[in-house]
Amino acid sequence: MAPLQSRPHRATMKSMSKTRKPFLPRKQLVVVGNAFERERRAKQAPPKRVMWTRHELGDLLNVYGRMVAAGLWRDYAISDGREAACFSIFRRASEVPLFRIDKIPALHRKQGQYVLRAMDGRVLRRGHDLPALMRFFDRKSLRLVD
Repeated sequence: MAPLQSRPHRATMKSMSKTRKPFLPRKQLVVVGNAFERERRAKQAPPKRVMWTRHELGDLLNVYGRMVAAGLWRDYAISDGREAACFSIFRRASEVPLFRIDKIPALHRKQGQYVLRAMDGRVLRRGHDLPALMRFFDRKSLRLVD
């Protein structure tokens, strides 16, 4: 059986009390700001850059791959910004985009943060859900005219 620890001798206890610092009054803690308020403001602050998430890019590239396989599209471009992210779709690399899909988080609670625009800038569809917006390209009547 292991021996129990014994209490220190009285002489040791007296030497320990001599090394103790004298009691100093502590400063009172002054709360300058509310941490919860600061966190709430940080969440509401717009992000520095608006980018597509991995799932959104998966949805975009899924439709893009099907259209490339059909021979309708040939190139795409992704851009980011302070207010919006853009996914542009081209028939050829040197042209203006056929379609442009914008992600504008400022419109999240209003019309929907996703916007599908045509070549001339017309808004073809808006929505809160990207897969629902991408169903626009599943139409059989979508044909390119040369």
